[in-house]
This record gives sequence, structure tokens and C-alpha cells, in this order.
Amino acid sequence: MSDQSLVRNFCIIAHIDHGKSTLADRLLDATEALGDRERRAQFLDKMDLERERGITIKAQTVRLRHVGRDGKVYTLNLIDTPGHVDFSYEVSRALQACEGAILVVDAAQGIEAQTLANAYLAVDAGLEIVPVVNKIDLPAADPDGVAQEIEDVIGLDAADVLPVSAKAGKGIEDLLEAIVQRVPPPTGEASAATRALVFDSWFDPYVGTVMLVRVFEGALRKGEEIRLMAVGIDREIQSLMVADPHPREVPELVPGDVGMVVAGIKTLAEVRIGDTVTGSRQPASEPLTGFREVKPMVFTGLYPVEAEDYEDLKVALEKLQLNDASLVYEPETSAALGFGFRCGFLGFLHAEIIQERLEREYNLNLITTAPTVRYRVVRSDGQELEIESPASLPDTADIDRIEEPMIVATIHVPQEYVGPVLALCQERRGTQKDLAHHGGRVQVRYELPLAEVVLDFHDRIKSVTRGYGSFDYDWMGYRPADLVKLDVLINGDPVDALSLIVHRDKSFQRGTDLVRKLKEFIPRQQFEVALQAAIGARVIARTTVKALRKNVTAKCYGGDISRKRKLLEKQKEGKRRMKKVGSVEIPQEAFLAALKLGDS
Repeated sequence: MSDQSLVRNFCIIAHIDHGKSTLADRLLDATEALGDRERRAQFLDKMDLERERGITIKAQTVRLRHVGRDGKVYTLNLIDTPGHVDFSYEVSRALQACEGAILVVDAAQGIEAQTLANAYLAVDAGLEIVPVVNKIDLPAADPDGVAQEIEDVIGLDAADVLPVSAKAGKGIEDLLEAIVQRVPPPTGEASAATRALVFDSWFDPYVGTVMLVRVFEGALRKGEEIRLMAVGIDREIQSLMVADPHPREVPELVPGDVGMVVAGIKTLAEVRIGDTVTGSRQPASEPLTGFREVKPMVFTGLYPVEAEDYEDLKVALEKLQLNDASLVYEPETSAALGFGFRCGFLGFLHAEIIQERLEREYNLNLITTAPTVRYRVVRSDGQELEIESPASLPDTADIDRIEEPMIVATIHVPQEYVGPVLALCQERRGTQKDLAHHGGRVQVRYELPLAEVVLDFHDRIKSVTRGYGSFDYDWMGYRPADLVKLDVLINGDPVDALSLIVHRDKSFQRGTDLVRKLKEFIPRQQFEVALQAAIGARVIARTTVKALRKNVTAKCYGGDISRKRKLLEKQKEGKRRMKKVGSVEIPQEAFLAALKLGDS
């Protein structure tokens, strides 16, 4: 039985690229958790994708042993979290399992959008925050200025801010001591009914589902029966492990412990992240408060290139959903792409990462459609519908109004880039809320339609601010807008896979771009092919793919001009007849080009 007063549970939160994973490496070194042969950079970033992109995607946990200045041996449970806005759900889950958080801020760049968002999440969860200024060895570092900025913007005392260089290993001992002194030990009765929070889970092909839990009350012991409260199933614990930093079996987990539970759970649907694990014999009366249900913001279609891969894609999505509760999907069919899934993601990077994981980890070859958002349609009879694709939009006559999702975007930029950022937000139909100066940086807040943000807004912010701008958003709700369905007609026939929902003011531009792009990819036929963009019955843009022409007059040498005319008229008549019966094969590239239109 471990002494609770010697346990500390904490996580590291920061904006992307401010050095969380490197700091975690230094903490592993300082507590001698790894042998010389095991050391490698970003030890906690297990996925190849994380190491290549240099970002953390999944929260990881590790147990450290630290001998304090008072001579006592402390057990520190560290949870490393992602910094990108799309993975803030991972952060909110990790915070529930901790009593404290290290807030890392870059000494050269200062506070950025995600720093604030994550700090507020930690404050809301009631955690003790230990502020740290990292990268103090950089030539452009200004640790004192950044410490003052932390006091002005977040309200933490500048005197409590610890200067650290994770790369050079400076200030690490002071940080470990600050964790021991400032972060409160866990509370919880070992004699009470067992309650443990599942804050992550993944699928292991050998043992089935592995749950990562934080025990709040009672104890989990090997061989005992447990109950998952949300789904109400009972299972026997087969093994308990802690990450030390490699998984190591333990006989029990007591209040304050963070560890892994294997209980012979074979299907992925039985474990819900945020669920409470309790004992079967003496179940707890109330579950622990989980975390807020997260709603996907961005939807894309995922289709296998080979139709026979459909079942494999289904299984792969099930497995990924197990350790990423924010991924949702449902089957859908498309006239152009066959059978696939409509998937919901928290953001654009999230969608990109999931697609890359499917392709790498499950060897799938996929086509992704353009990202869309969820609109709310109010019918004339007052009934409300939520739609994610233009195909499910009711008839125009039955629609009273269409509402689009809105967000409040917080953008942090150096002063010299404010102009281009304001211009970009105006171009995206934004409404400015406020603008505040903090030292040489400016915080701009805008109300924006989510549909204008999902395609390439983040990339554009980075390019107009030369990489110095940072962006974070909060969900605001729905608001009525003048939206229309833009159809693409090829030879007069609508193609459902190319329809879009757009704002009326932008429909002409989008329609023109769309038909121009399609013209590049649709091969020339024996007859003319008309490409049109239309709203309802009104055509707003048109272009034509010219017919291939055989030179029928090649054999006429000299002679009467009427003979040539007769041959040309005959050819023209043949083409007209062909146009009536001929159908146009649209190549896959044309769909992909149209779907990537937002990136151009």
C-alpha cells in the first residue's frame, strides 16, 4: 500500500511546439527512469506519425520516482498532452486525471492561442498550475518579459514562473521540487466503494481492450470483478500495469494511481472513454463526472479506392474510435464513389491525422471528399433537421431558413501582421468582436462561420503572419444565413457528389472555379460536353469541353466547296445524335480536383 501523501498526478500543457515532449524527456532523464540504451528524443511520442510531424497526438502517461529535498521518495504520474487545437479533447480528458498542470510557455514567442485555451481548461478543472518559461537558452529569449505576460494575461504571479531550458536540461531539479511542493496529493478513501475514471483506451491484438484509468476511491485488484457503469457489463481483471516507463505488472491500483487495466474486453463498443469503473460486489452509487461530450465540427467522406476494402475500412475505423472517442462515422453511398463512410472530426488536422493513420496502420488506400460542416435546416412546418451533406437538403419550397454553425476565433499575432489578419477574417465573412494589445502582440477575436474556417483558414493565418500567428476557436452556436445549394450539371445531368452548400454571395465565384477546374480533368469526347454550375433552375456558370474532331475533309482534294460542306454537316449531325445518347465518364481525378477546390 503506497502512501498517498507521496503521490503527485500532473500533466504538461502548452501551445504546439513550445517544448512539452522535450521537457517530458528531461523529466525522464532527471528521475533516471530510462537506461542509457533506451533513451531517444520524444520518448513519449510512440506513433511514427507523431515523431515525423513533431507533434503529440495521443496523451501518454509515465510513472517517475523522485527523491525530494526532504529525503522522501515521491511517485510522480506524468501525463503528456497534445498542444494542437484539434486535440484539445485529449487535453480535457487528461486534466480530469490530475491534480496539477505544468503550463509551458516559449521564452521567445510568449503566450499563444492554445496556451490560453489549455490554461483555461486547467483552471476550470480546478488544477494547481505551475507556470514554466521554456527555451531560455535561445538568443531571442525574454524570460522576464514572458513571465510578466503570464501575470498580465493569465493572472498567475510572475514570481512563481520557473525559467527552464528543456533542451539544455537547465532548471529541471527546481521544477521537480515545485511539483512536489505546489501540486496537492490525491485524496480518496481506500475503504470506499471503488471508482476509477477511464480516460483513454486502445486495442491490443493479444489481450483485447486496454483501459487507462485513474483510481479516485477504493482499489482495483487482479482477479476481482469490475463493472463498467455506462454500459453495465461485468468483467474480471486479468492484469494491472503501470507505465514505469515500460509497462510493468502490479498486484493492485490504489487511490491516486494511474495505470492500465486488462479485463478480457474483446469488443470495442464496451468501453467508453469517460466511463467509471467500479466493483461488481459493492458498486458505487454515483459515477464520476466524465468530461463534456464532444461534438464533431468537420465532416468528410472516406471511400476505399478498391470496393473490396470496404469491410477493412469499417474494422479500422472501429479500432481507431476506441482510443479516439471524438471520431464519429456512419455508412454512406455516393453515385460517384460507391460505398464509404461519412466521418466527423474535431478539426481539419484531426481529419488529416485519422486519414494518414488509416492508410499507414491498416494499409488502406482512401479517397477523401471535401470537408463540410453540419447545417441546421428549419422547414416551413417548423421541423428542424441537421444535415451534413448537400444531398440530404430538402426541396427549396419546404425550407423556411438554413442556419450555419458559428465559432469565436481567438487569433494571437505580432503587431505588424494585424492588417493582413483582419483582411483575411473580413474576406471569410467574419465580424470583429474585440482587439487587445499585450506587449508587442495583439489578440484579435472574430465571429466566423465554421464553413469558412474548415478548408484552409489555419494555413492562411500561418502564411499571412509568416508562421507567427496562432489560432484557437470556441463553438458559439447556429445563426441563420443566406445559403444555397450549388449543383454541377454535366450535359444537363446533376452529379450529386459534386454538389456544395455555399453562401449566396460566394456562389458565383465557387461555381466558376468549379466548372473551370472540372474542364481540366474531363477528357474530350466525340461530342461537346457542357459543364454548368446552377442554383435551382438558374445556371450561374458554364464552360464547354470541346469535341474531338476527325478531319473528314482530308480526302477532298480540290473540287466543289459544297462537297466539303456536305461532309462537315454530316459529321455535325452525327455528333448531335451522339450527344443525346452518349454518357460522360467522369474520371476519379476530376472529383478529387473539385473536392480540393478550397485549397487552391
